Amino acid sequence: MPASSTNDPVFAAVDLGATSGRVITGRVGPETLVLNEVHRFTNTPVELPDGLHWDVLSLYQGILDGLRSAARLGPVASVGVDTWAVDYGLLDSDGSLLGLPFHYRDARNAPAADEVLGRFGAEELYGANGLQHLPFNTLFQLAAHRSSAQWPTARTLLLIPDLLVYWLTGSLGAEETNASTTGLLDACTGRWSDTLIERLGLERSLFPALRRPGERAGVLLPHVASYTGLPPDTPVTVVASHDTASAVVAVPATEPGFAYVSCGTWSLAGLELEAPVLSEESRAANFTNERGVDGTVRYLRNIMGMWLLEECRRAWERDGAPTDLSGLLADAARSRPFAAVIDPDDPVFLAPGDMPSRIDAALSRTGQPAPAGRGGYVRCVLESLALAHRRTLREAASLAGQEIRRVHLVGGGSRNELLCQWTADATGLPVTAGPAEATALGNVLLQARARGLVGGLADVRGLVARTQGLRHYTPQGDSAAWDRAADRLSVVV
Repeated sequence: MPASSTNDPVFAAVDLGATSGRVITGRVGPETLVLNEVHRFTNTPVELPDGLHWDVLSLYQGILDGLRSAARLGPVASVGVDTWAVDYGLLDSDGSLLGLPFHYRDARNAPAADEVLGRFGAEELYGANGLQHLPFNTLFQLAAHRSSAQWPTARTLLLIPDLLVYWLTGSLGAEETNASTTGLLDACTGRWSDTLIERLGLERSLFPALRRPGERAGVLLPHVASYTGLPPDTPVTVVASHDTASAVVAVPATEPGFAYVSCGTWSLAGLELEAPVLSEESRAANFTNERGVDGTVRYLRNIMGMWLLEECRRAWERDGAPTDLSGLLADAARSRPFAAVIDPDDPVFLAPGDMPSRIDAALSRTGQPAPAGRGGYVRCVLESLALAHRRTLREAASLAGQEIRRVHLVGGGSRNELLCQWTADATGLPVTAGPAEATALGNVLLQARARGLVGGLADVRGLVARTQGLRHYTPQGDSAAWDRAADRLSVVV
């Protein structure tokens, strides 16, 4: 990787995930792209009497502390914010937050989703918003929220990254890639759907004007600048605030015919298209059409992802068992192949809890034995994820009429060599792994593009491919064994 120049502009990426947040600085030059994590903080949900919430005030303080650390290292040209999707805060007429935002894993969502689908019908809803049915999509959460005492005083809805940008700048807006996960955007026009909003009994005034990545949200409020040490005129740039959308920006694809798997807590597997796929077959296969950068569509399906493994590790840690990941992966590599497979998207795996026991119960229901030792559980999870990647990408290609020639696996899961190799083996396609920090890179690069330092998506991705350490995996092993395992999983599903 070429060394960066100290004259290259530095951008601060606020990147919040489901378990931690980071502030990362990125230095961007003609042939350089270097990240530096300057602050990390935990993201621990809080269980209150009314349900599971995000501790968004703690997250905001972590952001401020991270920006202060960034300021101590030198000039910062811009700040951008990305987080997970679907969750939101409500503001009153004074712009004050009405309670801690609910967590998408809160139990209130499933009954509300059933109620909304009973009124609309799944086919009509998909034809309008093109979204995969997930019980925590924002429109379902809003249906649950309407019965609260907060609701009558709510005047503005801000998704989590938009809320944080508002606290940094005082500027209201709704970034379009994240807004597309609400279920309230028209899948074809990419604008708020007045029809859906009205039929759900919501006030149109709740939803701010849409913003596109690259726009300037504003500059830091005086008290934010004072605390962080950043200049008061430091701009906050709108990036692809849905973390997956930023990650897809940084997919290092230099040829057509690529698919991506953005793998972290969730695995988001799919294609980048020019238009949504709204067929009944697509709805039945539970694919989503979310907005990407430059008018693209992220046609994908959510898969439960590394959440399964991390919840297993948390359960073992509570029991005092070793949870070192390298040791667990070594045990998994030695475990018997295809001893057991699960459907990662079984709803029983969604909530936090004792994941090994849930896996045991799922295997018992399908007549399969419990894994042998912790390595067996890890192998079960990773092989099942690889099979889910295979199934999802093959279905996406068929439904969209596309041919896949290579899979790009980005995000934290790209560090997991077993998952990368088994995804190549299961799909029968070459896999390029990395960058692991795709979301932060996408965030930084969109800020840099707003400054005119890089061009279109092809230029952005070319810079990532030239500057980031990537690993390549080719299909190996017994493809027939993966076919047999896929047949077993189809029976399980």
